[in-house]
Amino acid sequence: MIALRQAWPMPSKPRPIVIIGTGGIVRDAHLPAYREAGFAVSGVYDPDRDRAGALAGKWGIQTVFASLEDAAGADAVFDVAAPPLTHHEILAALPHGATVLLQKPMGLDLAAATAIRDVCADRGLTASVNFQLRYSAMMLAVADAVSRNMLGKLTEIEVQINLATPWHLFPHLQGNPRVEIVSHSIHYLDAIRALVGNPTSVFARSYGHPSSTLADTRTSIILDYGATLRVLLSINHHHDFGREFQAAQFRVEGSEGAAVAKLGVLLDYPAGEPDELWMVARGAAWEQVPLAGAWFPDAFIGPMANLQRFAAGEDDILCTAVDDAWQTMALVEACYRSGDQPGTPLPIMRTEP
Repeated sequence: MIALRQAWPMPSKPRPIVIIGTGGIVRDAHLPAYREAGFAVSGVYDPDRDRAGALAGKWGIQTVFASLEDAAGADAVFDVAAPPLTHHEILAALPHGATVLLQKPMGLDLAAATAIRDVCADRGLTASVNFQLRYSAMMLAVADAVSRNMLGKLTEIEVQINLATPWHLFPHLQGNPRVEIVSHSIHYLDAIRALVGNPTSVFARSYGHPSSTLADTRTSIILDYGATLRVLLSINHHHDFGREFQAAQFRVEGSEGAAVAKLGVLLDYPAGEPDELWMVARGAAWEQVPLAGAWFPDAFIGPMANLQRFAAGEDDILCTAVDDAWQTMALVEACYRSGDQPGTPLPIMRTEP
């Protein structure tokens, strides 16, 4: 099988990174990815000084900033890994012209995303959002295959998630009026946009579950890309009946071939299973594509590498720049608005007396 692109090129002169926020995603993904890539983390800041100090000690980070203002004074690229409700305040505190990577989502709704986009423009920030699934080895390979027309005319994109997610690991989601799409399925919506652009319309419904106090943890989405490309997402985070029929799959199919990716980290999260990518050409046998890295933590290298290369003039495109991320947020908003609309009622069936 032809070699497919699986990694983003590294900046020739990496700049140090200051991380704002020291929660679980930083511990489990950002720091392991940055160490693997050779990115230097020069300091961290968190309102919880004890948590920041403990993480810095474990990872050999020299500086724990006492305040956001102190952190903002560093000569570094800023990795804002804080909850979305704090993004606007943090961005407003950063110096004009700073280079910034924002943790997803870009706010919790489109109004917040617009405010974040505007403050980035007002302060001249080179800012990107950490939609890292599109930078994973498996999705970069799929995108490369699509760009080379190896699958032919695309006819199917389907995301199937049917597993048990340990929502207790995400206590910050409690009380949010929107959960599943904006915090989870947003990854798939962004990856689909990266492959085939924006749909013309959406149908979506999200649902709660009797076992959960979160607002919504299950979703069905259909994206309209015209008469021949069927795109849908079926998301259930409550299939807690053993591993046998659990699934975390991203399928892309065309007239001449197909690709199926297994999103291994989601199965038994956070321990996970290995990611997998399988591809087939029409008339041939399925082949497993060896992967150069996993979604967690390796894909977290890509957004930072692209951001630093773009800021240095080495990349022409900042793939998940706030303007592009705003479009992903607009798609998320459209899904929620669709869920607020009534469905088409059935005709009333009458029988003669």
